[in-house]
Amino acid sequence: MSATNSVLRSDSNSGAATRLDAIVVGAGFAGVYMVHTLREMGRTVRAFEAGSGVGGTWFWNRYPGARCDVESMEYSYGFSEKLGQEWEWSERYSPQPEILSYINHVADRFDLRNDIQLNTTVVSAIFCEEAGDPDCGRWRVETSDGITWTADFFITAVGCLSSTNTPDFRGLASFQGDVYHTSRWPHEGVDFKGKRVGVIGTGSSGIQAVPIIAKEAAHLTVFQRTPNFSIPARNEPLAPEKQAEIKARYREVRALNRKRFAAFGFGWPHHEGLTFGREKAERRRVYEEFWEVGGLAYILAFSDLLLDERANEEAAEFVREKIRGVVDDPEVAELLCPDHAVGCKRPCADTGYYQTFNREDVSLIDVSKTGIERVGPGSVIAGGEEVELDCLVLATGFDAMTGSLEAIGIRGRDGVTLKEKWSAGPMTYLGLGSAGFPNLFTITGPGSPSVLANMVTAIEQHVEFIADTLRYMEKHGHALVEPKVEAENDWVAYVNDVAAETIYPTCNSWYLGANVPGKPRVFMPYVGFPPYVAKCEEIVAKDYEGFAFPKG
Repeated sequence: MSATNSVLRSDSNSGAATRLDAIVVGAGFAGVYMVHTLREMGRTVRAFEAGSGVGGTWFWNRYPGARCDVESMEYSYGFSEKLGQEWEWSERYSPQPEILSYINHVADRFDLRNDIQLNTTVVSAIFCEEAGDPDCGRWRVETSDGITWTADFFITAVGCLSSTNTPDFRGLASFQGDVYHTSRWPHEGVDFKGKRVGVIGTGSSGIQAVPIIAKEAAHLTVFQRTPNFSIPARNEPLAPEKQAEIKARYREVRALNRKRFAAFGFGWPHHEGLTFGREKAERRRVYEEFWEVGGLAYILAFSDLLLDERANEEAAEFVREKIRGVVDDPEVAELLCPDHAVGCKRPCADTGYYQTFNREDVSLIDVSKTGIERVGPGSVIAGGEEVELDCLVLATGFDAMTGSLEAIGIRGRDGVTLKEKWSAGPMTYLGLGSAGFPNLFTITGPGSPSVLANMVTAIEQHVEFIADTLRYMEKHGHALVEPKVEAENDWVAYVNDVAAETIYPTCNSWYLGANVPGKPRVFMPYVGFPPYVAKCEEIVAKDYEGFAFPKG
């Protein structure tokens, strides 16, 4: 589909009025569904998207091997049964191009493109509160095309993993070869044939890209600061009969999505109970069973795996044994074995990652003690070695959860910016809004389950919560809504108390912002999607307890 036929041009707002009911930032899964929902409610809405196409993270992340680590038929919208019945997925875990095609299909099917402006960033968003200002009680939003818009509601759908983290490696600007970041991959692809390639980073994007790049490059060097746990994905074509079986009970499955991490399972074993409630041989049989199923199912092998450090260590050691059994060189195998809890960093699902290190044209360099010391015109010095390279791939992840929100330039009451308010860590109520910022909603913001849930399910729950809030406000004659300070403080404390009962805060991870120098170390997501949904329902039942509806 050509750009001229499929997207709006950034040099035109297509004659749209600049005074709207709602402005949405972002056109990934969250932005697209928010636009659709507001349109169905009869509200005027415009979404602004920095990219030249819809898709959000799946528009930007086109690196080799990019695919979802949640199974295809779960990582899809549930709001339209017809959409679910029509769309056919080709693999158990969807590759990036297929997910991008799906989101484009949704935008076309529901005729959403006229309300999505591409190639446009939001420069600033200011809540107007000065008496006499015709926009008092509304948001004034300036976009990169020089237009100023106003709206009753300002809704961010910027994604949790969208603000690129590019470390300030000494000498990086002097490198004369090509430098690529996994989250800003060239749309035309990259030819690594005959090249000496270095990959910095072994999170999800690095683990997915390394086996693909290794097959093409003359030599691949992986620079690893911290090894991560990765479980074989066991990806395979998705048989038509399997899809038909699931589609026959789609309504039931979508309801289950709100009640547990995964509803389909694709044959996942389901073991309730505590790790040490079984004999050692039986526990090992369970680990093997989940290992063979593959993917993120492994961390659900026992109900206490993410709660009890002793139980977690046994599950972690099982994975280390698997790594040692795959990697031929014992020293390389030990470097690839994490010493943290399995799950405290986002676990990965891979295809052939550990096997890649058995290739003679692949090297692993441990930079845990030295970091990347220096980048030269044609080399990287790290781990006490100088490695000559033609290309450098930065798989260094994101300024997660808060980076994209703080970059917008959001100003609430008294001119306070969101970044200033969050200087010691994000402060939200339910991850949906922040005190002092009326009529601002943050879809899957910090303080909500977001990245610890199926993101699409979490997005739908938030969009529907926002829509219901707008209906409630209209019914009761409210113009403004924002969290109460005390409710926000209590929620932030509660999120941290819940996390403290788990293994999540026991290691440095992007959940805590540990990958970004100078970022406050605060555990950002809420642990537990079903309890979160129940809490939201309870708050609504109590007439939006914790929210204030001030006079305009």
